[in-house]
Amino acid sequence: MASSSGSSSNYDIPWVEKYRPNKVTDIVGNEDAVSRLQVIARDGNMPNLILSGPPGTGKTTSILALAHELLGPNYKEGVLELNASDDRGIDVVRNKIKMFAQKKVTLPPGRHKVVILDEADSMTTGAQQALRRTMEIYSNTTRFALACNTSSKIIEPIQSRCAIVRFSRLTDQEILGRLMVVIQAEKVPYVPEGLEAIIFTADGDMRQALNNLQATYSGFRFVNQDNVFKVCDQPHPLHVKNVVRNVLEGKFDDACAGLKQLYDLGYSPTDIITTLFRIIKNYDMAEYLKLEFMKETGFAHMRICDGVGSYLQLCGLLAKLSMVRETAKAP
Repeated sequence: MASSSGSSSNYDIPWVEKYRPNKVTDIVGNEDAVSRLQVIARDGNMPNLILSGPPGTGKTTSILALAHELLGPNYKEGVLELNASDDRGIDVVRNKIKMFAQKKVTLPPGRHKVVILDEADSMTTGAQQALRRTMEIYSNTTRFALACNTSSKIIEPIQSRCAIVRFSRLTDQEILGRLMVVIQAEKVPYVPEGLEAIIFTADGDMRQALNNLQATYSGFRFVNQDNVFKVCDQPHPLHVKNVVRNVLEGKFDDACAGLKQLYDLGYSPTDIITTLFRIIKNYDMAEYLKLEFMKETGFAHMRICDGVGSYLQLCGLLAKLSMVRETAKAP
């Protein structure tokens, strides 16, 4: 009985949190960004930072790990963390952040208090404006670390006060390496195709990869391709591949039927076209055709993002691709 209750307690924590690195050196991928943070962790002279990049690439983890390494046992008193779920209007910047910056905290020499603003691009312009002066006035005791998806949404004056560290999507190899660590620790039964599917659905996002792995394991106790796509609910790449193959072979009706099948399963046109783009990108076809196919897919994606996401648009794209196949000539 004891063993079963012990194992059930592990399910309470999502694997994303359970295996979140605590040291800057353990962070996967983005070697340049991580090496810069390692130097800061070693020397202790932390500037104001903006970490920007796609979701699931390790921005928040990096800041938390850096703060832990800089402050050690004083982490609790020396760090204020606010993310998008907290209220971060002008009042909070004026009161809460200012109060924290004024607070006396005993820290090791040469160390500063850290204010972590996660998802800073969702802060209002007013709140960001209020932050400018606070950053300057308390610069001798407090440092700010902002994490965001697009640094252009942070106002210029704050950008000029910070060092920008850019994160990019993780490579498949980096995600696979981390998945294997988790799989061995959790003793997850899998087949290689299952991991391939998880990496495909994650698209460079480590959080997504670990969540998909855990969801598949919780639901089916076995990680294979079909189970992963059932859980992740993305159009199965094989279906999409068949649609592309039918277009290339000139079987337009079959391609439309395959597309209708995907559409009727309830997948959103955005999901279908995103998967279609990734399949075309890796499909083994003549270079000139691939370029034309990607161009047309891009235009269709733009129209769908504008809100015209009907089945008609997707069929129109297939018709365009079929026309391109006929008219495009090898250079």
